[in-house]
Amino acid sequence: MGNWTQAPNSDFILVGLLNNKGRLSTILSTLISITFFVALTGNSTMMVLIHIAPELHTPMYFLLSHLSLMDAMYICTTVPKMMVDQLTGQKTISFLGCTAQIFLYLTLLGAECFLLGIMAYDRYVAISHPLRYPVLMSLRRCVQMAAGSWLLGATDGFMITPIAMSFPYCGSRVINSFFCEVPALLKLSCIDTSVYETVMYVCCILMLLGPFTLIAFSYSQIAAIVAGMRSAHARKKALATCSSHLIVVSLFYGATIFTYMLPNSYHIPGQDRVVPVFYTILTPALNPVIYGLRNKQVTGALWKILQRCTSIQRM
Repeated sequence: MGNWTQAPNSDFILVGLLNNKGRLSTILSTLISITFFVALTGNSTMMVLIHIAPELHTPMYFLLSHLSLMDAMYICTTVPKMMVDQLTGQKTISFLGCTAQIFLYLTLLGAECFLLGIMAYDRYVAISHPLRYPVLMSLRRCVQMAAGSWLLGATDGFMITPIAMSFPYCGSRVINSFFCEVPALLKLSCIDTSVYETVMYVCCILMLLGPFTLIAFSYSQIAAIVAGMRSAHARKKALATCSSHLIVVSLFYGATIFTYMLPNSYHIPGQDRVVPVFYTILTPALNPVIYGLRNKQVTGALWKILQRCTSIQRM
């Protein structure tokens, strides 16, 4: 109790993914840098493409543009700081910097969670009510849904961040992660945080359960509709529009559930550092690849724009 320090006056130390500075660390840093570049390029290209290509001005791609924006912001919240730390060897982060990082990643994590649920509902409406689809998923309703995702994500950040940063941290200030993450940060607190961890656990369950229930309902209805289709071509087309979203949901929810919903007894320090890589680095990089390369409309729109740019340069 006598070793308590005021958190705003002290820095935290981030362990990073690897503690050594050998060849493996250099290779890992290079791979993360490439992944970061791919994620920014892919998500930026997706947003610009959806904005300028008329054939992509549909509810599904409107929601996808918000997913790309969230992913671009998400990876910028953690990776640049990690890359700078790896290059300089200084792995400290200020109290305010840690607070900002926690708030941003909680906000984006929650917003993406809700947006993935809305995207599943969009596919359900498109397949089950194709004639009413333009009315049920109008531009105004899509804007409201996207805004709701951002608002609920920000609410999650505002609820958890101030309480997490209000605990006294003493002794070791080494965070066993490559960014400021609430579960890793709470292990450094001088006092018992079990009550707060339980509340946070319940909040995470509720936050994940709502969108996950919507996803499960949407795809159960889609599966029933597809099973009743007589045309093999219609079944294939319906499944093709859902497969990309299912892959993204599996990657995102799998890592998130492991981090925030499994009891501490199931967590291993090495895994706690590696698992967040999936939803903070890999998922933002893979989402535009999954939605882009697997989608003929996206690749077709990109090819048209490239041809148009080539023809303008020749002139």
